[in-house]
Amino acid sequence: MNTPRTTNETFAEKLRGVSRRLGLTLVIGLVLAAGALFLFAMLANEVAEGDAQRFDDWVRGGVHQVASPTLTSGMRIVTVLGKPALLFGLSLVASLVFLARKNYRAAIMLVVAMAGSTLLDTVLKLSFRRARPTPFFDTSVPSSFSFPSGHALVSFCFYSIMAALISARTRSRAVRVIVWALAALLVMLIGFSRIYLGVHYPTDVLAGYAAALIWVIIVGVVDHALRSRTDPSGTLEQNDKTRRVD
Repeated sequence: MNTPRTTNETFAEKLRGVSRRLGLTLVIGLVLAAGALFLFAMLANEVAEGDAQRFDDWVRGGVHQVASPTLTSGMRIVTVLGKPALLFGLSLVASLVFLARKNYRAAIMLVVAMAGSTLLDTVLKLSFRRARPTPFFDTSVPSSFSFPSGHALVSFCFYSIMAALISARTRSRAVRVIVWALAALLVMLIGFSRIYLGVHYPTDVLAGYAAALIWVIIVGVVDHALRSRTDPSGTLEQNDKTRRVD
């Protein structure tokens, strides 16, 4: 005769399941963060020693060769979508929407991610103090330093976090794929626009992506750990799933 499982046994099983998932998340996050950190360190070293200039000039020259009036107009529009001030404002609006829907954790996660990305961009720029390249198409040059690209860093954080929050709240796999594809496309186009317009070196953009990936992973892992610690049974996660829309 089978003995019914006690509440404590069921809770212990769920706790072990959460621990296994958290462990896998930490491993994947640490591997990705280590790779991004290595890339950023390599780029920073190349920039500091001046060895990146040849690569930067070669890419800038190649990109400039495909220039056209239509493409230039498009890139001017695209680059606005990565403006840090605009994205921070959008993040505040999105946070208010999450708060209105009582998704407090999502609102906090978004604000922390965006505030951190802005601070990270400022600190890194002041640390390296790389001068801006000569822009193309009479584009106005920001007064800030060049390394890393703030547009690349902040847009990566905003669009990836928003994609994660939106896809986590829908059951449709097609919608999740579309959301992530659009986020990735926007981030890549914004980075390309900074190189195309000549206001950043390619290594600035790559460094911005690397720094953003590290920060997004840190925020995601900490959020996952806190969620698992405060709700090891998965009750809150299950309740959140019931509110998802098809």
